[in-house]
Amino acid sequence: MRTMVVKIGSSTLVDGTGQPDRAYLAQLASQAAALREQGWQLVVVSSGAIACGLPRLGLKRRPRDMPTLQAAASVGQAALVTAYDEAFSAEGLTASLVLLTRNDTAHRSAYLHARDTLTRLLSLGVTPVVNENDTVSVEQIRFGDNDTLGALVSCLVGADLCVILSDIDGLYTANPGTDPDARLLPEVRRIDRAIVDAAGDATSGVGTGGMITKIRAARVLMCAGIPTVVCDGREQDQLTRLAAGEEIGTRFVPPAARREIAPRKLWIALGDTVHGTLTVDGGAADALANRGSSLLAVGVTRVEGAFERGDVVNIADEDGFVIARGRVGASSDELFLAAGRSQAEIEGNRLLSGLAGHPAVHRDEMIVFV
Repeated sequence: MRTMVVKIGSSTLVDGTGQPDRAYLAQLASQAAALREQGWQLVVVSSGAIACGLPRLGLKRRPRDMPTLQAAASVGQAALVTAYDEAFSAEGLTASLVLLTRNDTAHRSAYLHARDTLTRLLSLGVTPVVNENDTVSVEQIRFGDNDTLGALVSCLVGADLCVILSDIDGLYTANPGTDPDARLLPEVRRIDRAIVDAAGDATSGVGTGGMITKIRAARVLMCAGIPTVVCDGREQDQLTRLAAGEEIGTRFVPPAARREIAPRKLWIALGDTVHGTLTVDGGAADALANRGSSLLAVGVTRVEGAFERGDVVNIADEDGFVIARGRVGASSDELFLAAGRSQAEIEGNRLLSGLAGHPAVHRDEMIVFV
């Protein structure tokens, strides 16, 4: 069986009254049944809990305070899972609910437990419906958007395809709502600064993601060798058509030679909160991207954020473009003092000499995006 992960945004899943769109879920379940006949198993990463809870609490707009958001999620999650269960049961399928927070993936052992749960559900013929546990999540343990969660789940289950359903039909060269010359990009083979700059903000008022979060998710999945498609969630039979090889939306194509990315590096890329950013000079950026090198303290020019040894940080080039992510080998205080210094200065400083003997980020603890 091949595995497809489909992420569905709130604006696609919820109707105009704030209720789960049961007609939409019925056709999703019908596609899931058809996919199974074609040798595919489906994992659904679903938004919509908060959006479904708002009207049931008499709220006309998304609140800003965390307790009310969590209350809406608690009410909406019940409505959402009931709608999924009824739709999939009508097709003779069993759906399950899996709620995750970063606490369930930030530690290596928890990450593996989450993987084992999803793998076992699939082996039992169940369609897992995964969502962030918004009822208990706070800022420190939130994924922040379900595009990131969709990428994480795709890596957990070793997906053959990740499909991100949205309220736009793919990635454009510019914002199609404001630029009449914007054109759809049917295929992307490398995510560079131009691609990131083309991504706009969220296009709906009920979700938390935008095109930029989809680009970030696709970037990690390309490293993992998993193709990603961003397409219109209202396109007819898009999942079965994609499974048959039809071109829909924008497809992010991994390198022809699938890179072997260790599960540990995927966990670094997606499983924990980023605590800061290290800016590196041109020589260090080239060494990371093209020579598989570790990052040395001498290559760091600027430090942002507060972090301790072992925390996950972004690594950016001099233009601010993130080229890698990894577990840092020193605290922010140490690297702040070392930033911009020569190797001789680092070795000769009693406070910093320890940095001269080991990398700021070891290559085994780093995933490079370029």
